[in-house]
Amino acid sequence: MNQFQTPLYDALENFYKNDKVSYHVPGHKNGKVFLEKGNYLYKRLLSIDATELTGLDDLHAPVGPIREAELLLAELYGVKKSYFLVNGSTVGNLAMILASCSEGDTVLVQRNCHKSVLHGLMLANVKPVFLSPTFHKKWGIAGGLDFKIVAEALEMYPNSKAIILTYPNYYGLGHDLTNVIALAHKKRIPILVDEAHGAHFSLPSPFPKSSLEMGADVVVHSAHKTLPAMTMGSYLHVNSSLVNVNRVEFYLQMLQSSSPSYPIMGSLDLARAYLASYSQDDQDSLIKKISQFKILLSAIPEIDVLEPPEEVWMDPLKISIRSNCGLSGYDLQALLEEKGIYSELADPQNVLLVLPLVKKGESYPFDQTATLITSAVKSQYRTKEYESTGNWEETEKIVTLSLSYTEMQQTKIQQLSFNEAIGKISGEMVIPYPPGIPLLMAGERITAKKITTLENLLALHSRFHGGTALAERKLIVYEEH
Repeated sequence: MNQFQTPLYDALENFYKNDKVSYHVPGHKNGKVFLEKGNYLYKRLLSIDATELTGLDDLHAPVGPIREAELLLAELYGVKKSYFLVNGSTVGNLAMILASCSEGDTVLVQRNCHKSVLHGLMLANVKPVFLSPTFHKKWGIAGGLDFKIVAEALEMYPNSKAIILTYPNYYGLGHDLTNVIALAHKKRIPILVDEAHGAHFSLPSPFPKSSLEMGADVVVHSAHKTLPAMTMGSYLHVNSSLVNVNRVEFYLQMLQSSSPSYPIMGSLDLARAYLASYSQDDQDSLIKKISQFKILLSAIPEIDVLEPPEEVWMDPLKISIRSNCGLSGYDLQALLEEKGIYSELADPQNVLLVLPLVKKGESYPFDQTATLITSAVKSQYRTKEYESTGNWEETEKIVTLSLSYTEMQQTKIQQLSFNEAIGKISGEMVIPYPPGIPLLMAGERITAKKITTLENLLALHSRFHGGTALAERKLIVYEEH
C-alpha cells in the first residue's frame, strides 16, 4: 500500500469542494447556520464536519475510505488490525479491557496507570492485582515494572487473564518489556498496553521501541499527543490471536459515539501519512535541534534539565526541567506561562515540555523559548524551599483492593477528615491531574503516607480529578462494621 495516500482526508476534501445543500445533521448545515461571532474560527472546519454520507463511509461499518485508512494504519505499525478512535485513548483502554477480560477474572495491573484503566477494570468487574512500579527517586516519579515483580505476581496468581501495562510513563521514560511479554505469552496471557505517549515509537532509535515491536497484544496510542492529529484522535492496534478482534470491535461500537467526528478522523489519516513520510533526514534534523535546545536550557543557571536514570529509555520529545532555586514545579510553570510558554504539566518538582515532531526545514522557536525561560526564571530565588514530594511511592509491591467492585456498590459511604480517614477504605478516586494517575483508588486502604502526600500536593495548589471535598480536607470512605 502507498503510505503517502490519505483516503479519508481526500474524501473530505472532495466533499468540501462539491456544491451541496444539507438536509441532514449536524444542525450547522456545513457551517451555513452558526453564530456569526464564531465564524472566524470555525467556518472552514464546519464545512467538513459531516455525517455518514455517501462517499464518506461509516466508522462502525467501514467499507470505503475509512477502511482504507485503517488498513494503511495497520500496515504502518505492522499489526493485524488497527482502528481510529474519536473518544481519545480512554475509549481504547476501556475497549481493550472489556474485550480481553470477563467478570471475576484476575488481572495484573501496573499501579501507575491512567484513571481510564481503572474505569475499565470497574466496568469489567474484574479482580485487579496492582503491581507497584520502580520509583525514580531523583525525578520523584514512578516508572515501569520490574520483571521480578511480574514473575512473582504470576506465581501468586497463575490464573491471571491479562496484564495491563503503561508504557512509557507521562515523562517519556520506559523500560524494555520484552521479557515481561515473553513470560506472559508462555502462559497464554495477553499483554494490554496503554502506550498513549508512544504513537511515534515506530521511528528508529534514539526513539524507544514500541511495545508492538516487543510483542504486545493490544496497544492504544494517543495520536494527538505527539503526532499532528486533533485532540481526542487516537489509535487502537490488535496484533494477537490471544484477543478476540470481534469483541474489540463490539466494545468500540458500544463505547464510541455513533456520530463520530470527521474532522478528527481526517486528522488521524493525515497524522498516519505524516509519520509514514518521516524520513531519516527529518529525524536527524530533529534530534540535532533537540540537542541544541537542551544545551541552551542547560546553560540557564536557575534550572536543571533532567537526564534519564540508568537502563531506562527516554523519548527525545520529552524534556523535564526543574528549578534549583527553591521553586516548586507549579511555581516554575506559572513563571513560564507569564512569558507565553505553556508546558504540558507541572508536578511538585518538575515541569514537562513536549516537543514537536517537526521535519527537516520546518522551524520551531526553540531559541526564542530558551530566551524566554531565561527571562522568566532570572533571579527567582526562594529563601525557603518547597517540601519535595512525589505523587506516591509504594512500599508493598503486590496489592489487592480491600473491597471488590461489586462490594463497593453495596457498601454505604461516609465523609471523614483526612486524619480520621487513615486506615479506612477509600470510597473515591483522588487523582492529581495531570498526569491522571490516582493517588487514592476506590477500594484501597488509606495510609498515613498517602494523606501526607495529599496534604503536600494541596499545599502546592495541585489540580485534582475526584476528591469531592478536598478543600475541606475530607475524604469519602466506605463504612466498615
